[in-house]
Amino acid sequence: MSDLDRDRIDPWREHGLTTAEYELIIQLMGRKPNYGEMALFGIMWSEHCSYKNSRAQLRKFPTTGPQVIQGPGENAGVVDVGDGWGVAFKIESHNHPSAIEPYQGAATGIGGIIRDIFAVGARPIASLDSLRFGALDNNRTRRLLNGVVAGIAGYGNCLGIPTVAGEVYFHPDYQENPLVGAMSVGLVRVDRIFKGSATGVGNVVMVVGAKTGRDGIKGASFASEELSDSDTDKRPNVQVGDPFMEKLLLEATLEILDRGLVIGLQDLGAAGLTSSAAEMAGRAGNGLYLDIDKVPLREEGLTPWEIMLSESQERMLLVVDPIRVGDIQAVFDKWDLDAAAIGEVTGDGYFTVRKGQEILARVPAGLLTDQAPVNFRSVREPAYFKEKKKADFICEHEYGDVAELFKRLLASPNLASRRWIYEQYDHMVGLNTVGRPGGDAAVLRLPGGSRKGLALTVDCNSRYVYLNPRLGGAIAVAEAARNLAAVGARPLALTNCLNFGNPENPEIYWQFVQATDGLAEAARILDIPVTGGNVSFYNEYNGRPIPPTPTIGMVGLLDEIENRLTVDFKVSGDLIFVVGKTREELGASEVHYLLTGRDEGEVPELDLALALRLNQFLVVAAGRKLLRSAHDVAEGGLAVALAESALAGGLGVDLKIELDVSPPALLFGESQSRVVISVRPDRSGELETLARSFALPLTYLGVVGGRDFRLVAGGLALVVPLAELADLHQNSLARLAAL
Repeated sequence: MSDLDRDRIDPWREHGLTTAEYELIIQLMGRKPNYGEMALFGIMWSEHCSYKNSRAQLRKFPTTGPQVIQGPGENAGVVDVGDGWGVAFKIESHNHPSAIEPYQGAATGIGGIIRDIFAVGARPIASLDSLRFGALDNNRTRRLLNGVVAGIAGYGNCLGIPTVAGEVYFHPDYQENPLVGAMSVGLVRVDRIFKGSATGVGNVVMVVGAKTGRDGIKGASFASEELSDSDTDKRPNVQVGDPFMEKLLLEATLEILDRGLVIGLQDLGAAGLTSSAAEMAGRAGNGLYLDIDKVPLREEGLTPWEIMLSESQERMLLVVDPIRVGDIQAVFDKWDLDAAAIGEVTGDGYFTVRKGQEILARVPAGLLTDQAPVNFRSVREPAYFKEKKKADFICEHEYGDVAELFKRLLASPNLASRRWIYEQYDHMVGLNTVGRPGGDAAVLRLPGGSRKGLALTVDCNSRYVYLNPRLGGAIAVAEAARNLAAVGARPLALTNCLNFGNPENPEIYWQFVQATDGLAEAARILDIPVTGGNVSFYNEYNGRPIPPTPTIGMVGLLDEIENRLTVDFKVSGDLIFVVGKTREELGASEVHYLLTGRDEGEVPELDLALALRLNQFLVVAAGRKLLRSAHDVAEGGLAVALAESALAGGLGVDLKIELDVSPPALLFGESQSRVVISVRPDRSGELETLARSFALPLTYLGVVGGRDFRLVAGGLALVVPLAELADLHQNSLARLAAL
């Protein structure tokens, strides 16, 4: 029987259900589902909504700690930062929509994650982004990059929420399937956190905000499929955002929360009314019915299932006491938004969809949520995993003119300054941004005259994860934690955005299992709990998967914001050191990829115990105001980190380095758990004592000063005017991205 014939015979396939899943539904319900019920199961059992291919792995993450107020399972995680305040934060992807319609895909990704934050009662204070695109010599890549950046800026700037940090990398394997991760952070009083739960039989269910239209229908199903050449016709699956409407919704929602008018609330995101209502009922163990005739519509002719599956933006679902319905409608009238009572919480445990008195679907709510299938996929180590380790690295003499190579690295797409991007974002609105984009982590003031600061970062090196998924996953966590420690912050918790290819492919699922195992191990050892996140599978185009990209978003706390560290060298005559050990490691490095165009070699070693000590050392050093600057050594190696600190401060360096490694590994190797620091000469002895107390290697590199980048190591001498490096580093991305 052909696949076409089977599709005609098996109607459940229209809803993305397998034959085994359909048979399981019949078994659980004790009868065959009707068309509408199959639609409910199809969307709620999709990968995007049910996490059926990932839940078993996600259970391995550490999720608790004294600072965790709310962990996974709600709209956003919340951690305690003291003084009665909690920080709500979460990261999610909007990859497929951004591949089809980059501006709206990115904009609605920002809008959706922001709604997750104010759905727990928090006021959003910052956004971050994590982006991946193909090679920049491709016209489509440039169009996608410009569209996504414009979408992030257009939505966030209109809302008045600063975009304070992010990351962007380029690789041909993201050519047709870019990644767009959006992270939002908000502040909430710890006694005013709200949950997305439909409690209280007889309470009213309301939909508030914008009217419902056809945009985004089956968006969750679209996100649970591979992309292909035929997907240019899927623009109706992409939501359309209105940031001004979102601003009204934000203020109206926070007003009704402040007045105590709400019992539970939920963002209407993927799968619209269907997922939001089913999840709220499932969390409470209650039933719930919706009457689609009462849903405010912005166009005529929508079918019942278009209404239920629409992903129209700027909407929320509320559960309220019946006596509060009028009060809520009055608030939303004031903000010129719709607020309609469309259903009721019931005690029967069923999720029921009605059209007036006609019942269109009636399914136990738990079947749609808690009892969705959990798949334990087969795994197979890819052939490339061992082959890629056998790289023949370019010999030292084949590196050619080291000064020219150094300049090429600083100007390359993955290492050039991201200034062209973040200058399109309003990162100062709200006047709380202290540590601006361009450093290791953003730093924001906490409210009410607090002396504390909040540090934020996102991070992932997908080349490391591709070449060694377990080690690469652990490095992503360690790198994010080091970013926070490099500004003087103690890491508190993380959220993740796990981007992979098709989980039905045993080699892809092996990558996923290995990477999440590494992530879990690093989180445990570094004592950084996971409070939530997002899994995005099926990131493939015509069967070609993206590199595995488990992005980490992390928050940290500075007890004294005035003690924060920055990357820039500040005073001529200051001494420069590197904390940590430099090894003979060139595998998986940017310099090797720049010279060969190949991802290969051994990923750098990671000592998690040393990584933890380094983080603790940096926090103590910041607290003692011992350091003038600190900068994480990451992609590009020690030479790039030194150049970035020199360029940030506008001061040259005079370096005479003696390390027992080859010049290429010294300059460009990416050994982990290293930080470049500068210190006043009269405090260098105190620095050495502190490093010894944490059992950390400390190596003197040179002195801040002059107008050149001067470096002598072994028989190698490198001298480049700082002004020349500044132009290459700061302006290359804008030139490469020009349409």
